[in-house]
Amino acid sequence: MARLRRRTCILSLGLLLLVFIITLVLKTHAPTENPLDLPGAHELFPHIDGVENKADLKSVQKKMDDPLEVERDAQLEAILKKFSPPNYNLHAFYYIWYGNPKFDGKYIHWDHPQMPHWDSKVAQAYPQGRHSPPEDIGANFYPALGAYSSRDPSVLEAHMQQLRTAAIGVIAVSWYPPGMKDDNGEPIDDIVAMLMDAAHKYHVKVAFHIEPYRDRDEASMLKNIKYIIDVYGGHPAFFRHTTTSGKVLPLFYVYDSYLLNSEQWAKLLKHTESGSVRDTPYDAVFLALMVDEKHKRDILTAGFDGLYTYFATNGFSYGSTHRNWESIGTFCEDNNLLFVPSVGPGYVDTGVRPWNFQNTRNRINGKYYENALSAALQAKPHFISITSFNEWHEGTQIEMAVPRAGQAPYLDYLPNRPAVYLEITRKWGAIFGSERQRWQD
Repeated sequence: MARLRRRTCILSLGLLLLVFIITLVLKTHAPTENPLDLPGAHELFPHIDGVENKADLKSVQKKMDDPLEVERDAQLEAILKKFSPPNYNLHAFYYIWYGNPKFDGKYIHWDHPQMPHWDSKVAQAYPQGRHSPPEDIGANFYPALGAYSSRDPSVLEAHMQQLRTAAIGVIAVSWYPPGMKDDNGEPIDDIVAMLMDAAHKYHVKVAFHIEPYRDRDEASMLKNIKYIIDVYGGHPAFFRHTTTSGKVLPLFYVYDSYLLNSEQWAKLLKHTESGSVRDTPYDAVFLALMVDEKHKRDILTAGFDGLYTYFATNGFSYGSTHRNWESIGTFCEDNNLLFVPSVGPGYVDTGVRPWNFQNTRNRINGKYYENALSAALQAKPHFISITSFNEWHEGTQIEMAVPRAGQAPYLDYLPNRPAVYLEITRKWGAIFGSERQRWQD
């Protein structure tokens, strides 16, 4: 009997020992790290990143569980399938300085003043004072979206759809540093993040068109380039260009770059300067505005990477004159510079400069625009920039416009449809894409 009890006790101890060993082995082999931290996990789950993986997973799961969110995604996907692919070599100058009472507490820019001529005798012959929206706006055309606010999410959504209708891949947003503004507007930097979110949904990229803000010099430019890249450079809509050397860099248009001399720009842009951005995390592609012929050499000496012409009025400046583009293109090719001619559908700014008839260029039902696009292609450009998507004051917009009665009748796109200039852009964008491929072959 004692022997039986001893045997039972030994068996029980043996069984307990076996359970202990098995438990120990299982714990030893149990995964102790987050599976998302394992090699290759981020390639499998590219949308999940950083320390917030658990929160992101919950967000993704929540989105999957939300039928309205799923339906919205499906609707967006269906909309995107209707568009041609975005052409990232086709850029449009874009303005976010518009406001209205609903979103901004007042009208901004739509109430633009009628600017007096610099000759007081000439000025007396023309009206002065501010426009009074929404019926009377500071423009010769009237937008299909009305006197809108650049802060209105539905407007940004509509703009992205129009940009994709035109197959435009990049918008160059007019930009002032935080707290700064143009003479007739309000600070706009706080709109940029919302704009980039809207652009990303539609696979549109955003570059920056740096305006001549107050006290702009090489030191403030360095500060603001750092700000833009630090704040916006991580956004998926932030545009980067792959250079011939294989670098992937941000791209900046610099408006009125000639206001600083070549020596000042060289401090920022030349490899030989100690304060240069070159080969630093803030290196970028910098495009100067070329107005006069002499600016070609200044741009080269300053260390810019290329040039653009901006103005939509053929003949207004050396740079904006279509017949000069081939020779400018040759100069750029010979000196390893990017050439970006700027094309526009026409020009009329008598709504804000009532005396400026000499610079008006009639749209001729789209012919003027097509001639400009054809001239740009002759020069074999690296990019084509469009002046503009929505600079309404100067009548260069390709955004949809509609007929509208007013104190003086607004111009319109008749007999064509409101989307005619988007459609012309898409057609020539496809031609540009084919030609560009042929030039590279």
